[in-house]
Order: sequence, then structure tokens, then C-alpha cells
Amino acid sequence: MEIRRKVLLVDDDPELLDIYRDTFTELPSKPEVETATTGTKALAMLESGEYRLLVTDLRMPRMDGLQLLAIVRRKWPELRTVVLTSNADERFRSRVYALGVDLYWSKPSSEAEMAQFVECMESLLAREEEPGFRGVQSKSLVDLVQLECISQGSTVLRITNGPFTGHIWVSNGEVVDAETEEVRGEAAFQRILRWKAGNFEFLPAEPARPRTIFKPYNALLLETAQAIDESNHAPEAVETIAPAGPPDSPLTPASGLTALMETDGVEFALKMVADTRIDSRGLNQPELLATWVRQSVNRFRELGESLQAGNLDLITGMGAQQNLTIANKGGTDLCVGWKPDLTAEDLRERMKKIVTLWAS
Repeated sequence: MEIRRKVLLVDDDPELLDIYRDTFTELPSKPEVETATTGTKALAMLESGEYRLLVTDLRMPRMDGLQLLAIVRRKWPELRTVVLTSNADERFRSRVYALGVDLYWSKPSSEAEMAQFVECMESLLAREEEPGFRGVQSKSLVDLVQLECISQGSTVLRITNGPFTGHIWVSNGEVVDAETEEVRGEAAFQRILRWKAGNFEFLPAEPARPRTIFKPYNALLLETAQAIDESNHAPEAVETIAPAGPPDSPLTPASGLTALMETDGVEFALKMVADTRIDSRGLNQPELLATWVRQSVNRFRELGESLQAGNLDLITGMGAQQNLTIANKGGTDLCVGWKPDLTAEDLRERMKKIVTLWAS
């Protein structure tokens, strides 16, 4: 038996609720639609039933939409939420997205806008839970950019992924610029959209931002998705026990040991998989270092277990002639040798970026 998703519509205007109910009942997924004219009644209904989607107005008497959403986010963080409002104040948009709302939408004023709104609602109802970028609710970066463009919005999307920060500028429904780690334009946009998890926030629009991206947003998203798909399906190189020289097996589709050696301050790199495979750069006898790294990792792991300190994250070793950092991710150990003039803080920050790229 097919399960019908439940939708709760909240607005203090009964006539609008009737229109929205008729619209939602015609969606391809045929959801069960219920309505509430106050925030208090909506909370009581949420307590007594399992809903997939909440759609609410902002301006309502006694309990407004922001108050309702704040309570909903704490009590039902998995519930997908949409604000449907006639309030065009951009300050409300920022506050709404800060609460983790999936979509902020101005009430449709034409058939075309209604069709776009319906398409987005069906997407929210149909999509399964996935890890992704979060205000509070999971979502993908493609969704965030696409929904902002469809709604003809103007904003600056700020995304953080570990130690990395990126910005995407949207103006009147078009992506006009992107920037991260000294990269700008389409290259920065594609790099940001490769990030699989992190946090985001919507900042006030910057109408004067110079434009570096001129493609329509749908073409830009399509090309980016194709590039990511091709990268994810690219064949991996075979890892071998070898000194510096042969082609490296990638830590990620876009960044391997050879690329890592170009990082400022790196003198050598050693990667070990499942205690059997070794890949290295800048070492004449990688097997000797690999043995020491395994012993060190095991000792620190045992120490962490005895102290109940949790999983091993990063080991930093400082010496007069050599600095080392060791990290473990998904059964793989990575050891990086650094120039001795770097501080412990420098090593931690640079290694965090390397591990973040490794896990992306």
C-alpha cells in the first residue's frame, strides 16, 4: 500500500487555506492535506500526527510564523518547512533561513509562479532523507541555489566546509559570482558544489557585485553536476609500494599525494591503506616510516581508549629537524612531513584543510 505524505498548511486567512489545500491535493504524490488557522492549533496537530511538510505564513495573531518555526525546529527537526508569505522584507528571509527552513517563498501572484511553487513542493515531499548542508534541515547545495534562482531572489550564500569558506552571489535569480580559497567564478562555483556537507547562511544581497559568471543558472548547475558525476566515476589508480616518482593514487578525485606535495611547507607524504598498501612522495625508504607510523597510531589509539577520549583525530609531532602530522580517515593513515620552521598551530590548520579535502 502506497504511503501518502501528510502536509500541514498554516495561515490565518481561511480563504487562502482553501486555495492552498486544493493546490496541494493536486500534486502528483497526492498528499493528505490538513490546515490550521493559528500557530497554537498547528502545534497541537503536529503533536498528534506524523507530517512530512509544514507550510506556514509569517504574520499571524498571537503566535506568528517565526515563533511557530522556532518551536518546530526544536521539537521536530526532521520536519520539512516552508514559509509562504507576502512579506518582502529581506530581514525576514535571513531570519527564516537561520531557523533552518527549507524554502522562503513569496505568495504566488501568477500562474507561472504557482507552477514553480508546486514543482518545489513536490520535490520536498518526494525526496528521501540524505546527508547534506544544514541550517537545521538537510538539503543539498544544488537545492539551495536552484530554489533561490527559481524564486528570483537576490542574496549571498555563505557556505562553510570545515576550515573552508565559500560564497555564491545570486542576483535576481541568476548566479553572478562565486569565490573560495582565492578561486573565483565558475571554477569556484564548481569547487564549492563538490562539498558534500557543512553549514550555510544567507547574507544580504550585494547588487554592486561585479559579475564573473554569465551562464543561466540551469545551464551552470547542469554543467557542474556533469563535472562532479564524471569525477566521481573516474577510475582510481592502483596503489603500489613505491618511492617518489610513479603516478599517485588520489586521496580524492581532485587531490592526490602529488598535489599535496605542492602545499606550502610539505616535505614528504605517506599514505597507508589497511596495513598493506603504501604510497609515498619525497621518501627513499617509505616502509621504515610506515612501520613507525602504524606503531605510533596504535599506541595513541590505545591511550585514547584507556582515557575514553574518543577516536583518534590528529597527531602532531614537533622536532628540531622535522615536524610530522598523522591523521586517520576511513581505515587509511596519512602522514605528512613539514618544514621545521612551522608552528604547531600552522601544522594543525594546514592538516585540517588536507583532511577536509580528503574526506570531501
